[in-house]
Amino acid sequence: MVSPPTDLKSILKQAAEQAGFDLFGVAPAGDSPELRLFPEWIAAGRAGEMKYLESRDEQGHLKRGSLSRVAPWARSVIVCAINYNTEHPYSTEVKDSGRGWISRYAWSREDYHDAVLSRLKQVEAAIHEHMAQPSSPLVTRSYVDTGPIVERVFAKYAGVGWLGKNTCLINQQKGSWLFLGVILTSLELTADLPAPDRCGSCTRCIQACPTEAIVAPYQLDSNKCISYLTIEKRGSIPEELRPEMGRHVFGCDICQDVCPWNRKAPVSNAPEFQPRPGLVNPALDWLAELSVSDFQQTFRRSPIRRTKRSGMRRNVAIAIGNSGDCRLIPTLDNLLADEDPGVVEAANWAKSRLAKQG
Repeated sequence: MVSPPTDLKSILKQAAEQAGFDLFGVAPAGDSPELRLFPEWIAAGRAGEMKYLESRDEQGHLKRGSLSRVAPWARSVIVCAINYNTEHPYSTEVKDSGRGWISRYAWSREDYHDAVLSRLKQVEAAIHEHMAQPSSPLVTRSYVDTGPIVERVFAKYAGVGWLGKNTCLINQQKGSWLFLGVILTSLELTADLPAPDRCGSCTRCIQACPTEAIVAPYQLDSNKCISYLTIEKRGSIPEELRPEMGRHVFGCDICQDVCPWNRKAPVSNAPEFQPRPGLVNPALDWLAELSVSDFQQTFRRSPIRRTKRSGMRRNVAIAIGNSGDCRLIPTLDNLLADEDPGVVEAANWAKSRLAKQG
């Protein structure tokens, strides 16, 4: 075990602040009740088609179910969080039928994985700088949504925030518009106290979810979640869920938009988290008409590329079907010529829905 200097934690906190992080904390690397429930969540099929969440070790155990399976050397987990909120309306405040909704985190000018990791590496470098001659080998690993670790659980035990009933991490001062980065380390750092749960009796997120994806407080069924459906789900989206998806074309913010802790959420000054032109409440016909090259260029270094152009066009077709705006029928006619059968099927559904409403 590597023994750190007594003031290393305060040094690292200062390094995190200098890197632009808003919150910093340390959690023990041990298992928690939330992680012990993870195998049950997977077994119930609530991860949908996200097979990467089901990665297992050589013994067949879920890697994300215990940090000791993927990093047995880890003794502490450093958690850093940065606010990405911007001064723009929430999805619940936008009513224009000809426009769709892209989740707030995906508006940014730079992919958050890269933006947060570059900052996190500054904190990781500070560890090695102040442990120049460790008594035993020093090991660190940095992750931003890229490793076999449930970051938000460790964020809770690092005191960064509590896990809300919508399963998002919430901080009392910053709200829930937070990107997380974690550093696993073989250092035995003094852990912070877990953040107390301040959701109380509030159930606004549960009541507001159109698809009833929050099946119980603190329990999410990804199969019903609009974020999952518009980003991770491939092929056809279940028809019974489509009317409830509204005009969401990439992700969903509703459960965070209605959260009381986000009423006074501060705004980020980080330039890389400011919105790209046209992505706040984008025009549906514009999204539908993006060529392959336009899609790649518009969303270069953006998490939106994850859904692929065909997934975006499928989502746009469903959004048009829910818009009630018959002026967008020519856009659907164009989508009917798409080579992807999922796009064509969604466009046909949308035309039928508009015809029934018209």
